[in-house]
Amino acid sequence: MKADCRRLAERIVSDFPALGTVVATAESCTGGLIAAAITDVGGSSAVFDRGFVTYSNQAKQDMLGVKPATLASFGAVSAEVAAEMALGAWKHSDADLTVAVTGVAGPGGGSPDKPVGLVWMGLSGPGVSDVVELRWDPSWSRDAIRAATVRAALEALIARAGLA
Repeated sequence: MKADCRRLAERIVSDFPALGTVVATAESCTGGLIAAAITDVGGSSAVFDRGFVTYSNQAKQDMLGVKPATLASFGAVSAEVAAEMALGAWKHSDADLTVAVTGVAGPGGGSPDKPVGLVWMGLSGPGVSDVVELRWDPSWSRDAIRAATVRAALEALIARAGLA
């Protein structure tokens, strides 16, 4: 998994400059791992603007402009919050494309409605407003769920940039 993420991050760093595409991340359940995967690659400053680690609801509101009513109505782990996180990262950065993730990485914290392994991923940018539901095996470790989410986010950035 780690090698896959490294390969995907290297592709972003090598291919995005020709597109003039700069990215930003907004992360909850991954705690900055998507940003770290990209910035672990030399030359990433050409394609990476910033990362927001918004683990708490208050951070989501303060840093990304997620509406309190959205959090109250749908909860932090929801399509609606992922969409607002991605849009907020785009509005509060100089990025062309943003990815946001919020989910339940476990091992605890899940519920019947929001089980361990449920992650919502949002993408935002000019003409881009997508939300994807990811469901990882709840028996996976926290590390495995987070690594799979990082991989999915990197793949989504590449696909949205038209490089898939």
